[in-house]
Amino acid sequence: MTTKYTTEEIKRKYNDFASIYSTMERVQELLGLRKLRQRLLQRASGEVLEVACGTGANFPYYPQGCAVTAVDLSPAMVKIAEQRTKTVASNINIQLMDAEQLAFPEKSFDTVVSTLTLCTFPDPIAALEEMKRVCRKDGRILLLEHGRSSNRLVGRFQDIREDAHAKRLGCHWNREPLELVEQAGLHPIVTRRTLLGIFHEIEAN
Repeated sequence: MTTKYTTEEIKRKYNDFASIYSTMERVQELLGLRKLRQRLLQRASGEVLEVACGTGANFPYYPQGCAVTAVDLSPAMVKIAEQRTKTVASNINIQLMDAEQLAFPEKSFDTVVSTLTLCTFPDPIAALEEMKRVCRKDGRILLLEHGRSSNRLVGRFQDIREDAHAKRLGCHWNREPLELVEQAGLHPIVTRRTLLGIFHEIEAN
């Protein structure tokens, strides 16, 4: 049976793990995440909201002219992200906030971004519905997510190890990102899967 974690439990996990999370991100970059981030974020424009920004790994890839508001649940992760803003050219404002209860009016942003997060949200559909709520009608929602592999053997391994893997960071690595997007009432415009079908690039509205 899959263990479910509360918002407070997720916050504690990431507060405890923040100091070494950047190291893990550097490994991800070597596996090709840098290219995927660059390709996705080149589509961002205008007033941008980044949901669950973590340590700010996306910050270097925003196009010039974007005004970025970034939110995250973990104070420890936000502290690292604030340091990263000093090394990038973009205008970035960071706030502590729960992705499932965004404190912004409807239709506040031209672009909403979230990367590698749907695996961790206690209620990913609620978080996606919030992204949709604050995105303008002619805006876009940009997601880079990982999920259950389209390779039968790899996918089966993820299923078997799902609960053990989730215990560390609350990461449910066999969720289906595109299915969650559609269940939240979003309309995929562009989708791409890479690396054994594990990583998903999704543009939706």
